[in-house]
Amino acid sequence: MELRRINVDDARSQWEYTTELPTDENGLTNPYHGVSYDEYIANVLPTLISYEHPVNMPDWFVPETYYYLWNEGKLVGEFRIRHHLTDTLRNGAGHIGYSIKRDERGKGYGTAGLKLTLSEANKIIPEDEIFLRVNKDNIASQKVMLNNGAYRAGEDEDHYFMRIKKY
Repeated sequence: MELRRINVDDARSQWEYTTELPTDENGLTNPYHGVSYDEYIANVLPTLISYEHPVNMPDWFVPETYYYLWNEGKLVGEFRIRHHLTDTLRNGAGHIGYSIKRDERGKGYGTAGLKLTLSEANKIIPEDEIFLRVNKDNIASQKVMLNNGAYRAGEDEDHYFMRIKKY
């Protein structure tokens, strides 16, 4: 299994994954659902790559790096790392968001992918803990986080706020 940073060489597979991902699934938003390949290459891919080192962005924007999880040459998941948190993100979405391809769920990719992502996040984020948020009804993602050392730090009506200590 391999975690790859978003890149031009894997554009076709990344586009297929991105355009198949719903606009909002379990809290992970995707405004690029259904975009054409030409639109992805011309605008979406350069935009997503630029988020790692943003220029002229609003004050609330934080740098974010996209990664894709590959297994035996097949893209199976996406992981996003926000490099630091604003107060809104600290009390909300946190550092990491992810998804696993629908037909690849239940095979351990979430747990393995989050482990690889945590290794990258430990190099990037300045906070002592990695913040995550999960829908209360998303038992599978809760297990993925717990399998990676998370603990429940709080909750609101719809979400648990999870934390994983950096190592």
